[in-house]
Amino acid sequence: MGTRAMAGVWLGKLTIGFSRLVGWGGSTLPGRLARRLEPELLRQLGRQVRRGNLIVTGTNGKTTTSRIIAQILDQAGLAAVHNRAGANLLPGLTAAYLEAAGWNGRVARDIGLLEVDEASVPRAVAELNPTAVVVTNFFRDQLDRYGELDHTVNFVRRGLEHVRPGARAVLNADDPRVAHLTAAARGQVVFYGIEDETCGAPQPSGTSDARNCVSCGEPYRYSVYFYAHLGKYRCPRCGHARPRPEVALRRLEPLGVGGTRLSIATARGEIQATIKLPGLYNAHNALAAAAAAYALGIEPAVIASGLESFSASFGRMETIAIRGVEVFLALVKNPAGFDEVLRTLLATPERKNLLIAINDNYADGTDVSWLWDVNFEWLAERPESFNFMLCSGIRAEDMAVRLKYAGVDPARIAIEKNLKRALLSAVGRVAPGEMLYLLPTYTAMLEMRRTIARLGYARHFWEV
Repeated sequence: MGTRAMAGVWLGKLTIGFSRLVGWGGSTLPGRLARRLEPELLRQLGRQVRRGNLIVTGTNGKTTTSRIIAQILDQAGLAAVHNRAGANLLPGLTAAYLEAAGWNGRVARDIGLLEVDEASVPRAVAELNPTAVVVTNFFRDQLDRYGELDHTVNFVRRGLEHVRPGARAVLNADDPRVAHLTAAARGQVVFYGIEDETCGAPQPSGTSDARNCVSCGEPYRYSVYFYAHLGKYRCPRCGHARPRPEVALRRLEPLGVGGTRLSIATARGEIQATIKLPGLYNAHNALAAAAAAYALGIEPAVIASGLESFSASFGRMETIAIRGVEVFLALVKNPAGFDEVLRTLLATPERKNLLIAINDNYADGTDVSWLWDVNFEWLAERPESFNFMLCSGIRAEDMAVRLKYAGVDPARIAIEKNLKRALLSAVGRVAPGEMLYLLPTYTAMLEMRRTIARLGYARHFWEV
């Protein structure tokens, strides 16, 4: 490595140490500073891993999917470079490599496992030259930043068009927009999808972002909907249809908030596992991770072991005990994802205590009109299921207004904009034996998680 690159490595590693000393985390700033010294630093570090780089992208599930893959890689004895905190822009990817590198600039790891923001995929592909790309799904998200959904899909398509020849694309067959990316893939395509139709319904529920055929514009016909626009679809005009998945979820058994039992079929054998994550969308995340591991040549028994040993990732379906109260923390960031979190909550019979924290910082999306596309009406239809709903964060009032217009009794709605005070207030109101459900947007989640760590109820992400 040249002098500037080595200076970037030293600056980045010193910044990581300082950031963690003061409690900032160091998941982005070190990469940003190091890239100013040497813009080619990620390229130089990324080419050192022995088995190349694996990119995970898509709207929902990137962090959870990549964390499950990391656990499978660990079970396979493969050491990974991983941006496990979810910092998925180029500075975050660079910071992950800086943390893995020694002071001599050497990266002694087997594989790079990078969650990548959709808009960053073309540049990430150019700098990391991945051997595989996993695409989870596409939903409307941060319209102020991405624009319409087609614009987001095009970012990922451009990335796939420029991967090395022979690189593998692991695509969600249940999402028409993702499956259609097969035309852009330059190597082997591995499709994954759900075959258990008991998971779905004959009619859509919640937000749907792909009603019309991506080839000709005719409305799709679905034999079953899993959630939103994900399901088994076919175009009656041109015949574009869901491809048959090579990695298929044959059977799903919900186990409540505690998890889900999965039976996954592959050409190399069955994968039987119980994951410690609830909800159909988390089953999709686990299926994506299994398909990625399958594409890397990992054996089914090792994949099953990784799925079984995985525990909830940072801020995503994580349960933390605070002052004797179990707090269930689930990130929410767009209508489709929020709907699925609500569906998971409503599937359990016990009374619930709800804290929703909405911020509108850049990383959250500054336009919060998406809240009006979330089916909060489901909460109004089940008033007996909730003790209280506390709204917090920068846009707490907007959230309270949305709940009111959804039909929730205003007497059940409270506002506390300060996140720390809201958290402690909500914990104090929970009856013995009940759980607090904390649903924050991204930056609210980070602040809540830092508060919880500083109070001594959880470890910082870099300590896990």
